[in-house]
Amino acid sequence: MNAIKLYRVGNWCYKKRIPLMPILLKYLTFLIFNSVVPYTTEIGKESKFAYGGIGVVIHGRSKIGNRVIIGQNVTIGRALDPEGIPNIGNNVYISAGARIVGGIEVGDNVIIGANAVVTKNIPSNSIVAGVPAKVLREVNEDIYSLLENIY
Repeated sequence: MNAIKLYRVGNWCYKKRIPLMPILLKYLTFLIFNSVVPYTTEIGKESKFAYGGIGVVIHGRSKIGNRVIIGQNVTIGRALDPEGIPNIGNNVYISAGARIVGGIEVGDNVIIGANAVVTKNIPSNSIVAGVPAKVLREVNEDIYSLLENIY
């Protein structure tokens, strides 16, 4: 079982305006995985949670692209500004413990290192890590070719 499956069912029920079911699935996700993945979040196709999605917290208005892998204990949320919600591009790998906060854009084909704190925009085709996160290098190939046995 994976938290993304419960999210997908809850999101489908939300879009079809089926009452109560999305809320119940959100609380079930919290009870089983200790994660908060609101049914209002937009998560693209082929995106996954690593290790079932344990400890993941995502803001309800976040937008997450296709083929994104989100590690355990990741936070994607707003900073103090109520309008500052992160948007994650396509083909992104977010390692365990990373924090992505504020109204930032994460480009396509990006690797975010473990325990990184991302507070500024990240350009496409890059690898970032650190506190605060900084671009370590640029990549000219699909990130999943660099990450063995991930997808």
